[in-house]
Amino acid sequence: MKRVLMRCADGEVFLAAPPDGEASRAPSMEEMENGVAMHPDADTMVGRPRLDNVQACIESVLRDNVPGDFVETGVWRGGTCVFMRAVLKAHGVTDRRVWLADSFAGFPKPDSRTYPMDAVYERYASFAKGLGESIAVPADDVRARFRGYGLLDDQVRFLEGFFADTLPQAPVDDIALLRLDGDYYQSTWEALEHLYPRLSSGGYCIVDDYWLTTCRKAVDDFREKHGITESVEIIDWTGVYWRKEQ
Repeated sequence: MKRVLMRCADGEVFLAAPPDGEASRAPSMEEMENGVAMHPDADTMVGRPRLDNVQACIESVLRDNVPGDFVETGVWRGGTCVFMRAVLKAHGVTDRRVWLADSFAGFPKPDSRTYPMDAVYERYASFAKGLGESIAVPADDVRARFRGYGLLDDQVRFLEGFFADTLPQAPVDDIALLRLDGDYYQSTWEALEHLYPRLSSGGYCIVDDYWLTTCRKAVDDFREKHGITESVEIIDWTGVYWRKEQ
C-alpha cells in the first residue's frame, strides 16, 4: 500500500511512469522515498518514514485500546488518510472513523494581523506554483482516490471548509490519532486548540511540517501554554510526534 501511494519503493518507481523533466530537476528516488520530493502521480507527499510512523501509531492505539477516531487536518490528495483507512481495514476495525479536515480549495488568506508569522504566506502562491502542483484538491477528487482503492465507505468522513469554521463544532468526541499538516501558524494553532483537548490519553499527535518555522512556533507555543511536557520525538527531517500521557 505504501508503495502504491508513493509510486515508488525499494529504489524503483512503482506502477507509474518515471518522473518527467530534466535529470537535474526530476526528484531522485531517495528524495521521493524520504518525502523530500514526490512522484508527480503520487497520492501523498509523505515519504516512507512518515507513513511508517502513521502505521506504528495506529497499531499502538489499537493494541492498547485507546478510544477514538483518526483525524488529519490538511489532506491534499488524501493519500495519508487512505492509508489510515487501509490499516483499519487490514485489522478488521469497523468502529473507528477517519476524518479529513481541509478546505479542499487551498489555503485561507493569511491573517497576518492576528498571526504575524503567517505574513510570509502572502507570497505562498508563487511557492506553490514552483512545486508544479496545485495545493487545492477538490473533495470529489479525494473521494475518487478513496474509491479507486475500494476504501470509500461510512468510516471515511469529510470536514470541508477552513479550520476556524469546521473544527470547533466537528462531530468528533474522542480522537486516538491527530495528524496536523496545516503549515500556517494559524492553521496549526486552530487544529490544536479545537482538537487536542479531544485527544485521548494514550493517543498520538503527529506534526507533519515541524520544520516550517510557522508550524513549529505554533506547536511550541501551544505546548508551553498548556503545560504539555511529553517528549517530542523526531520522525524524519520534518515530522515529529508525541504520545499524550494525560
